[in-house]
Amino acid sequence: MRVVQAEVLGMCFGVRDALKALHAIGRPEDVTIHGELVHNEVVLTQLGRRGFGMTREDRQGVPQTPAVLITAHGISDRERQRLRAAGKQIVDTTCPLVERVHRAAQTLQNGGYHVLVIGRRGHVEVRGIVEDLHSCDVIQSPEEVRRYPHERLGVVCQTTTPERTVRAVREAIRAHNPHAEVRFIDTICLPTKEHQRALDRLLEEVEAVVVVGGRNSNNTKQLVLRCQERGLPAYHVQGPEDLHPEWFDGIETVGLTAGTSTLDEAIEAVERALHEMRVCV
Repeated sequence: MRVVQAEVLGMCFGVRDALKALHAIGRPEDVTIHGELVHNEVVLTQLGRRGFGMTREDRQGVPQTPAVLITAHGISDRERQRLRAAGKQIVDTTCPLVERVHRAAQTLQNGGYHVLVIGRRGHVEVRGIVEDLHSCDVIQSPEEVRRYPHERLGVVCQTTTPERTVRAVREAIRAHNPHAEVRFIDTICLPTKEHQRALDRLLEEVEAVVVVGGRNSNNTKQLVLRCQERGLPAYHVQGPEDLHPEWFDGIETVGLTAGTSTLDEAIEAVERALHEMRVCV
């Protein structure tokens, strides 16, 4: 059996920059990470061992530490003001491509548009975007689109939304709202697009795919879903311990890809485990 890696896989620059900022902190015990830095249990465990506090997904209270680190997923301006009012020093690792979504949504709102955010309802990135909007809806799929009682509709996307989902939702918005002016700002991040497009190319030459990434990672889940939509077996693993040799019975070529919050060493460990199962590249 042959293993083929996707041309683009693994950690994006936003996550790498956030981790670099954390490594530069001399007193981790003075810092609380406000939410999950990345949706990757291996990374979160490592940070906990270093002494960082974490609020994980429960961010209603005020951390006890003097400093609060904003994750790559970002937060709303309202939340940022709340933390500063409590006297907290802010260490900001928000991905610049997430900041771009915030700016786009605010620009649309200031221009009189009702903002439609294409993304996963309740996701930390989406929550940060909509908390600063007074007129908005979150849309997860074309089936959720309806007629909106607004003459101007502005559309942005969660950074990890698949391009095909955005196309389908945009078509549905226009079909259901012929009365409205619709303005779309493409805020899918380039790393997400590159991962998804590289996977599409990979699917042309393999019979099954191993996807490495955190269980709660939205972009990793989207990679798995894309494989399934194309009718290929897809196995979502966090590390080599999740692999099962029987998955590859009768498979001659398997693909390997990984989400944007996946450590290089996790990808390498999975590849080594495949070698140990007598898989050769």
